[in-house]
Amino acid sequence: MNSLLTVLLVAAMPVPAAPPGDTLDWHDCGKALDAQCATLTVPADWSHPGAGTIGLPVARRAATDQAHKVGTLVFGPGGPWDSGVDRVANGYRRFGDDVLSRFDIVSFDPRGSSNGRPLPCDTTGLPAAPAPVLTSQADFDAAIAYNRKLWERCSTSYGEVWNHADMISNARDVDALRTALGVRQISFHGSSYGTLLGETYAERYPGRVRAMVLESVDDHSARTTAAFLTAQATAFEDAFDDFARWCDSTASCALNPLGGARTVWHRLIGTHNQFDLAAVALKRLKDAEYAVLAGYLATVDGGGPALHVTDMGVVIPAFCADWSLPVRDYASYAALLRKTSAVAPDTGYPAQVFALTMCLGWPRVADPQHALTVRTAAPLLLLNSRHDPATGLSWAQSVERQLGRHGVLVTYEGAGHGSYSISDCMKRVADDYLVSLAVPPRGTTCPAVG
Repeated sequence: MNSLLTVLLVAAMPVPAAPPGDTLDWHDCGKALDAQCATLTVPADWSHPGAGTIGLPVARRAATDQAHKVGTLVFGPGGPWDSGVDRVANGYRRFGDDVLSRFDIVSFDPRGSSNGRPLPCDTTGLPAAPAPVLTSQADFDAAIAYNRKLWERCSTSYGEVWNHADMISNARDVDALRTALGVRQISFHGSSYGTLLGETYAERYPGRVRAMVLESVDDHSARTTAAFLTAQATAFEDAFDDFARWCDSTASCALNPLGGARTVWHRLIGTHNQFDLAAVALKRLKDAEYAVLAGYLATVDGGGPALHVTDMGVVIPAFCADWSLPVRDYASYAALLRKTSAVAPDTGYPAQVFALTMCLGWPRVADPQHALTVRTAAPLLLLNSRHDPATGLSWAQSVERQLGRHGVLVTYEGAGHGSYSISDCMKRVADDYLVSLAVPPRGTTCPAVG
């Protein structure tokens, strides 16, 4: 089918009517022009709503079975921040057929991002950006000086968007979206950092939540920098250990002729940039691409090129405004890394150590860590892999404890970050819950795939 014919056919398809009260101005969008997009106008600063507005891109796909539609499902993107608009307009097949038939799927590009990418700031004239891992007090001082100069420039460029990209502001944006859609309640599916958005929304607006799936769960209750970093180190170490066990038991693992996964890893961190290795390993472990990771490490061990990671793609004003991670001086910083080495003897520290450097000197944390208090009518459904290098199972278990009877955790007994897309069993549990509010028994698990 040629592209012109495709456009003509899509244009001829009936567009489901907007619900009563929908105030958004929709237009066709997406690579196939089969989704709808709009712009949601919200205050730049919710505490001063008359001081200016910003426009957030929004996308939706109407339920394919409008006669049996359950309601509206808002997808909370990860990151922070991936593009929710792209997910709905071009990647909506992540959701099961039951969900696509019974829900209008809606998402947005959160504040602090541009098309799902961090707001770019001009670095012309600034000194070189600090390395992700600091090695001296001079490094520590230089990182703070660089950060403050960069943030001043970013604030000048973006104003209140830069200064109010925190999760509370994003949660208020979601409620503004609900109002603009003309619906009384929403269902919600948040993934990774999107789970923090869901938790914040459920805490602030429990009566406006019909159902909520939180996949790869963020625990926002860690009160100290040490607690945050050691939890991340433990998750990364656990995922690496699972990878090493796989390699030991798999004849085709590329690292076996070289001494095995642990031997090669320790050899490499003694001769290469450890953060670069950790960042690449985090990516492959998140995707459960064990054979790919083994092949990469074998190539580097054999003298091949190693990737240099310069940008983790995190939206600075979102993350730094949501997490209070103070570090007093380099001595305190070094002590934190000694703690992570104690709980992670193979990996030493997680790639998330970059967040400490990235946020050094941040002036105001709008949404600091705290114990979660949620009182929704339906329990929140938590999904997590047993071996998740970014949001470890211990985080999901902690959130389940905080929720009490208002939350149930289902565990995927395998590896990877984002189990809904990995396991048909996990997808079925989540979809049944979203469609019919069928809450699985506490302790439910799904077997590993493959």
